[in-house]
Amino acid sequence: MTTRVLTESDTTHRGAGVLREIWQYLANIGSFKPTDWLRYLSWMSTIFGLLIATVSFTVFGYVNGVDWPGYVWWVPVGNFLFAASLAVDDIGHRTIYKSQLRRGEAYVHQMIVATAVPSIVFLCLCYQHPQVFSMVALGFTILSFFYSALDEAMHWHRYLTQKLDRVEMWAHFVAIVGHVVMVSAWWQWFNAGYPGVTETIDKIIALAA
Repeated sequence: MTTRVLTESDTTHRGAGVLREIWQYLANIGSFKPTDWLRYLSWMSTIFGLLIATVSFTVFGYVNGVDWPGYVWWVPVGNFLFAASLAVDDIGHRTIYKSQLRRGEAYVHQMIVATAVPSIVFLCLCYQHPQVFSMVALGFTILSFFYSALDEAMHWHRYLTQKLDRVEMWAHFVAIVGHVVMVSAWWQWFNAGYPGVTETIDKIIALAA
């Protein structure tokens, strides 16, 4: 199966609606090679694993009587937007735009992963050791936002100069929104002293005992 890039005439034709564009974009997953599937599923397992963890932790605490501050719920909400959008965005990376990513954008993606993932790990470690990890978590968070902004600029350059499809543009935008929402709420949670976390951990330990 060959990949298909939507042209400007496709997106302006009266019969071509948003759903048709999305379907044509998603259909490119059929051209995945085994190595594409391996990398795609490895990345998806990472971001959806985080989603499962944040949803499970917050919902478990809630059903067991933990009174979460309202902003805490933005962590799994932002995480969902981030993961779902990247699941769409990454299809184009491994099909339509594969050759272009090899010119340098793939390195930006690797740097995003190398900063965004540790930023969350360090934020978790701040629960017990805030004085050790808080500044490191902040540094990695800032770097992850910087490289995400650089990646967004590359998307816009591709869109404006090559008239590529709108689906990946929106997917990438929503992924950035989800990332910002999740991390901002997580930082507010940390700055407030992680309210509800100790109670939830105690309930998990009691359940496992």
